[in-house]
Amino acid sequence: MARILGYIATSLDGMIADRNDNLDWLFAYDGMDLGAYDYNKFIKRIQTLVMGRATYDFVASQPSEWPYHGKRVIVVTSRPIDNPVADIDVRSDVDALISELRAFDDGDVWMLGGGKLQMAFIERDALDEIEIYVMPEILGGGKPLFPQTGFRSSPTLISTQMLDRGCVRLHYRFSPAG
Repeated sequence: MARILGYIATSLDGMIADRNDNLDWLFAYDGMDLGAYDYNKFIKRIQTLVMGRATYDFVASQPSEWPYHGKRVIVVTSRPIDNPVADIDVRSDVDALISELRAFDDGDVWMLGGGKLQMAFIERDALDEIEIYVMPEILGGGKPLFPQTGFRSSPTLISTQMLDRGCVRLHYRFSPAG
């Protein structure tokens, strides 16, 4: 059974984008030494990426080449995607998608992008682990790591690491509700 993983960066005040949905604050950390936790090492073990529509639109709008060639990409949206920039699958039913992902045996699944879809998976006991990279930036507002839905959870801390340039890695495991 595939593991469903989160790997995301946040500001010290818990934002993943600034008030204008801008990520320039995060791009300032490109090239940072994450050692064993480097994105390029993480992505090698990923076979399938799941992202919401806003994340897809952001990645697709970038001037660089589509970064996920060779990976299965699933976009969760209720709106059609006209002229996709790459070979993608589209799903609208999160519960059916979770069942489909759990049936995979060919590598890990990455919940890429914003907290809204990750929270939907957390609320359904479908996110197994998450790596959160806390950057030493205070944005003063913006898009939160997780939207406030009223859902409570107490994930188990697996490890913490202090990394380059003041970044801290937090690694949590979610246990199914019982």
